Amino acid sequence: MLDNGSMDVPEISVEWYRDVIDAAAASPEPVQWFVGHATEGVILLLGALLLMAALSRRSGGPHDRALALIAPVPTLLAYAGSEWFKTVVDEDRPCRTVGRAIIAGACPPPGDWSFPSNHATLAGALAVTTLLLSRRLGLIALPLAAFGAFSRVFVGLHYPHDVIAGVLFGALVAVVATPLLARPAGEVLRRRAERADSTVPKLASRSRP
Repeated sequence: MLDNGSMDVPEISVEWYRDVIDAAAASPEPVQWFVGHATEGVILLLGALLLMAALSRRSGGPHDRALALIAPVPTLLAYAGSEWFKTVVDEDRPCRTVGRAIIAGACPPPGDWSFPSNHATLAGALAVTTLLLSRRLGLIALPLAAFGAFSRVFVGLHYPHDVIAGVLFGALVAVVATPLLARPAGEVLRRRAERADSTVPKLASRSRP
């Protein structure tokens, strides 16, 4: 184990990190450039897929419209949870403790903790929420999320266990929170629709001579 902040990092994760970083350093410059930029861009793509999945549900019944309405919330909850975990675990970044250069950008400053990966958490939550709303778009989002998580190790900002934990945590929050939030939201929308339907006949009867 590597003593890293207040957390002992598993040696196998350190070894995998070194293997990935070595492979990244030996990769062609176009590959390094692509992954370095894609590591941020993947989150934007996943957000766009979630938006498309939510819009596809807007024309359905109350439950479908509720899913569209609460679609961003599981991701926000997952992100908040990952930020809380960071303050509890206090694991330092591998680009400081292992001493390997990163492919893109600079190593985050001390206090910007590594476990779990926020990017991986967002990727997991966005991809699974998208899958729950649209199977077709979800099957595109899942490999994108996996690539986005891997890219955080490739550029040297996280250990493998950081991104694995992040993806799993984000996915878990999405699986649990999406139906829990959609159920009461759907019930509210259903009641509103019923009230609106009952109002129309009354207005029609009053307008008759």
